[in-house]
Amino acid sequence: MRQGRAFGIHVLLGSQSLGGAYSLARATLGQMVIRVALQCNEADAYLIMDDTNSAPRLLSRPGEGIYNDAGGAIEGNSPFQVVWLSDEERDVWLDKITALAEQRHLPQRSAIVFEGNAPASIRENDLLAAALDSRPSAPPSAARCWFGAPNSIKGPTEAAFLRQSGNHLLIVGQREEAALTMVALSIIALIAQHQPGGVRCILIHATTPGTPEAALFEQVAAMNPQAVTLATAPEISDVITGLSAEMKARAGGETPVAGAPSVFLFVHGLHKFKKLRHEDDFNFGGGESEASPGAAFNEIITEGSALGIHIIATVDSFNNVNRAMNRKALSEFEMRIVFQMSANDSASLIDSPKASGLGLHRALLHNEQAGTLETFRPYATPDAAWLEHAAAKLAARNG
Repeated sequence: MRQGRAFGIHVLLGSQSLGGAYSLARATLGQMVIRVALQCNEADAYLIMDDTNSAPRLLSRPGEGIYNDAGGAIEGNSPFQVVWLSDEERDVWLDKITALAEQRHLPQRSAIVFEGNAPASIRENDLLAAALDSRPSAPPSAARCWFGAPNSIKGPTEAAFLRQSGNHLLIVGQREEAALTMVALSIIALIAQHQPGGVRCILIHATTPGTPEAALFEQVAAMNPQAVTLATAPEISDVITGLSAEMKARAGGETPVAGAPSVFLFVHGLHKFKKLRHEDDFNFGGGESEASPGAAFNEIITEGSALGIHIIATVDSFNNVNRAMNRKALSEFEMRIVFQMSANDSASLIDSPKASGLGLHRALLHNEQAGTLETFRPYATPDAAWLEHAAAKLAARNG
């Protein structure tokens, strides 16, 4: 905000009240030189204006306000009466604005509404909608997955996957439905952003056949069977062996990394698959250990992301994270999403105890490389109509 005006960026904020636990900081208010106050109590009057200006509390008539362009100083007060617009006249002007936007081909964006303690809707994600409508002619510079609506005025909460070390994502917490939804929507988003043949998504899961969870994964996989592969526990060895061979081919130059498709390995419920656990350096089994799925999976974690092979894994608790992988492998997951958990577990995963106070419909995205920590509302499981719409969009594009 401090530097925005120099670049032609102006901010217009409105609020019914500035009091309470989530009030703007004084340093932020100090950047708002122009202030408009309607009738309010004395405490809010001092917050809106400065510490010597309580004039807004004296307003009494409907629509009466005070305009102040002196940073809230009392000498800058300019009382005025708000212009009244009837509903009919307001609708006329809104229609004119909409027509002008269409004439200038301005993109229509969803309104940013803070719903409080409720899950977000995937229908509000304009970026995913645009990706489903587009026909990409080149691979994205960074493939993105969107997980929910932020608690700030910005685009949807996202993780960008670059071909560099540490670009894996770990989702931790006992929110099975939210984690499952993140996995399903991430696969759809990745398919939407790539050309046919430009991405492969492999999903290892342990959902029970015939359940709504298994049906969701099957419906997502059916949107593009060439790009999405579903695998269960008995197929883990074949999947990991194949990925390990592909990674070594890329590392050895047999397969050019630049032209190779991106590969995303999703493991939903990593703690449920003992085959993927890597025995540490105290295992003296010789070559047999090196050929195990756990050892190969650990190698993919440490080496794969720089070669275009990324991992997105879900785990139900921090204790099971420690059981599923060693400390070195965990450090390769530089992007982490956490749901509500204990302060100690939160601090161990994201260097902050904030996850202990999240509540039901909140999560945190921690990006270690960028040094960011973002609170957001995860998306609710999409309904059948939206899934059919997404499938139709992808089918029309690939047809």
